[in-house]
Amino acid sequence: MRYAIIGFGTAGYHAAQAIRERDKAGEIVVYGDTGLAPYNPMLTTYYIFGKLPRSGLFPFGPLEAIADRLGLAFRHERVVKVRARDLTVETEGGVERFDKILIATGATAFAPPVKGLAEEDSFLMRTVDDAQRLKDRLDRGDVKSAVVVGASMAGIKVVEVLEKYGVQVCLADLAPHIFPLAAYPEVSAAIERRVAKRGIDLRFGATIDHMEVREGKNMAVMTDGAQVPADLVSLCIGTRAATQVVQGEVEIDRGILIDESMETSAPGVYAAGDCAQGANLESGERQIIGLWANANRQGAAAGANMAGGAARFEGNILHNITHFMDMDFIGFGDNRIQGELLEQGSLDGDGLYVRAVVAGGKVAGANILDSYRISGILKNYMLRLFTGEGGGVPDYQRAMLLQAGLRPEFIDRMEAMTRG
Repeated sequence: MRYAIIGFGTAGYHAAQAIRERDKAGEIVVYGDTGLAPYNPMLTTYYIFGKLPRSGLFPFGPLEAIADRLGLAFRHERVVKVRARDLTVETEGGVERFDKILIATGATAFAPPVKGLAEEDSFLMRTVDDAQRLKDRLDRGDVKSAVVVGASMAGIKVVEVLEKYGVQVCLADLAPHIFPLAAYPEVSAAIERRVAKRGIDLRFGATIDHMEVREGKNMAVMTDGAQVPADLVSLCIGTRAATQVVQGEVEIDRGILIDESMETSAPGVYAAGDCAQGANLESGERQIIGLWANANRQGAAAGANMAGGAARFEGNILHNITHFMDMDFIGFGDNRIQGELLEQGSLDGDGLYVRAVVAGGKVAGANILDSYRISGILKNYMLRLFTGEGGGVPDYQRAMLLQAGLRPEFIDRMEAMTRG
């Protein structure tokens, strides 16, 4: 058997590993245009900050070691087109045919152009090259002010890096509050109060209209008319699935549509990771869920099935977790759904705070501040409810929740509400 993997992030790696577990002799060809081993995009700011060495971005080791361990053949070249009907991969160097193909091209950062913003002062934050470029600029020591556009998980991590370098920072977003897709407004407000106390200038409902140079200084002119000093601008607005190589070959919405086996609409062609649109167990719709763990599961299922297995990955729920400025934020589910409120702790106090919304006998969404320890258990409980397994919190998990500071009455009420 001949297998092609297009793109080599964590989804591609786990697919290759799963293929090799089932097919010791098959040829696995990996196409990648970066020449880098798989890395975690969410760790790039940790490298700039100094919390990780550059090698720490690559959890599976160097490319050569991976190739030796899994018996992979690498093609350091750009894929032009994947032809689904005849299972071929076209590069600038020619065309090869395969028995199974995985599209694991991930996603790319995108940002609209900002009038007057010089290329050397504009920074994205997605790739290792993005991180290295920002680190090199900051290490020069000439950045005194910056605007970060995008009050997202990526945006707040860039803010944290800039603060560490002593940069005066403005965080701006057209949304009304921080983490608009994950946090409840009341939780957002509490986070904003904490961030503002660190000296960060927060501007919501506004973004950069254009850049001007005034008295020799770069100024960001905001859509609300404010003028903010900005030696550099970091655009953390979002990502887009990289689907170009299969345009017109498989069904694509925002990402490549896949079923529970990770197969696309074209037999023999699979997709996994941030380019793939699998099931959201809460909404019942297919959605890109851009999580490291999600890509791992999708890649492993795709690889197993490419090698003749019968793996299934039913889907996931929206999940965001980040640590920044000495605080933790975790968000699960859909923060737009209304329901009965469960709450523990104070938004203006210290220690664990939990807000959960229960609707239709399920935990529709949850926010947690300052305790990542309970997040895995709570998410697993939500997943069991969405998949119809039901049941309460197992005794050993209850003990773990209690040890982490969740009160017995919170757990009891949550169980009662979700049991109907």
